Amino acid sequence: MSARQLPTSVEWPKDWRNIPLWALFDRIKDVGHPEEEMLSVYRAHGVVKKSSRDDNANQTAENRNIYQLVNGGWFIVNRMKAWQGSVGISQLRGIVSGHYLCFRPSHGEDPRFLNWLLRSNVYTIEYARMSRGVRPGQIEIDNDELRGLRVALPPLAEQRRIAEFLDVATSRIDHLTDSISKILELLQAKRRARLLSILPDRRCGNVRLGYYLDLVTSGPRGWGDYTGPTGTPFFRSANLRRDSIEPNLEALARVNIPPEASAESLRSRVRAGDILIGITGANTGWVSLADQRIAHTNVSQHVCLIRPGEAIDGRWLAYALSAPQIQELLLGNQYGGTKTQLSLGDIRDLIVPLPSLSEQQKLVKDVDDAVAVIRAESSLRERQLAVLAERRQALITAAVTGQVDVTTARPQLPTGEGVSV
Repeated sequence: MSARQLPTSVEWPKDWRNIPLWALFDRIKDVGHPEEEMLSVYRAHGVVKKSSRDDNANQTAENRNIYQLVNGGWFIVNRMKAWQGSVGISQLRGIVSGHYLCFRPSHGEDPRFLNWLLRSNVYTIEYARMSRGVRPGQIEIDNDELRGLRVALPPLAEQRRIAEFLDVATSRIDHLTDSISKILELLQAKRRARLLSILPDRRCGNVRLGYYLDLVTSGPRGWGDYTGPTGTPFFRSANLRRDSIEPNLEALARVNIPPEASAESLRSRVRAGDILIGITGANTGWVSLADQRIAHTNVSQHVCLIRPGEAIDGRWLAYALSAPQIQELLLGNQYGGTKTQLSLGDIRDLIVPLPSLSEQQKLVKDVDDAVAVIRAESSLRERQLAVLAERRQALITAAVTGQVDVTTARPQLPTGEGVSV
């Protein structure tokens, strides 16, 4: 893209102005305001109060003087995640990370329009183009290129019409998205409740799980670097699902196993019917049942491989380990907290009620039938969310690039299976 060229992924109205970002904003770094409200920049939400979200794992530093003060109308850029769309025009006063790029407005444009424009997919593509790094976790946007970013601006009255149109149109989509998300949450709660029945109601013998397992192991440490399409198939914690015992094959990687680890790699090689459970990090306690698709893969050091003995049906054990009662035993501790790491001993020492093999198989059939219905409904709702997300982005792009006349357009939601609730 030339120095004076607007983003080329769309065709812009010829009468819109074309000006650089530096003509709209000044880079400012104002620190030393520890008493102000903490703010964060989210890809999906823009600039929000940090306290309004419960999904931000970043810890606030003890020394709050290092955070930067921003006000309403400021353009905030997470320099390491701009390529994902983590930017926004703030409507709030507060402090943000010292690693963010903060720009004070020096313009008379409509800040709501600029927020929609600069957070659109059109500009996210540009942030990705301007970012540099050897891998995604280390990519940073180039500040000099960002300052020269060309911004397309319609007349002020049209900016306001576009912003008002998008405020109304996206709020309708967001309301429907929230409704569908709540239905998904209810379906997952229903699944968890159904798993309660995998453990028999009547009294049966409680046993130490390790006595009934042929193997409990994890992958050895120190294996080679990931090599993309080459190497040995490798099952990681990313291949586990929170609310399903079916493995996630999309994230399956490959790894080079050093010769000295060949014996260990044979021991940690997966067979159909094995149980895989996350033992570290955010996926601790998540369970998958191995099938033929992942047979002969190896597991990482963050995954425990469990091979049931003859007295245990593998599918029953996968469901049982996912059941709320067993999860509580696995992850809870005497101090009321939650473990973020399991040892192989924790799994061997787990005390579970063990019905007969024939009863296990009967329980599995009952749960399979119920879970299949829940899974089908969940898949429908997930498709609905995907349709709405696509529609929302398409609508934003069309509006901020002048492809629709917002004075006559009426925001329409998709109809049919894609959005019905």
